[in-house]
Amino acid sequence: MTRYLTEEELIAAIPYLTRQRLAAFIEAEILSPVQSDRGRVFRRIDRARAALACDLARDFDLHEDAVSMVLSLIDQLHGVRAELRAVLNALESEPPEIRRRICETAFAARLPR
Repeated sequence: MTRYLTEEELIAAIPYLTRQRLAAFIEAEILSPVQSDRGRVFRRIDRARAALACDLARDFDLHEDAVSMVLSLIDQLHGVRAELRAVLNALESEPPEIRRRICETAFAARLPR
């Protein structure tokens, strides 16, 4: 069961998160609240993203657009990791000779030409 946080709970849970910064994060699509009978609410992933966004904004003096770009790159990296994990799982089910050939081909492709 997913526990949702209200705006007030999210602001209270994250140091340096203000109502103004939260509004800027929502406008920059860094956070995507869900509409509920309690108003806008946030998921656990939104809490983690808001904490990271606050750290980036504060520690590196990044504007919301830059924070959005950094988080987008992190999201892409997570997607690539998931795809790589799926490929590795598929490779694991192949016979040893096929795995060896694929590993040799992949290694050769990484060498400078």
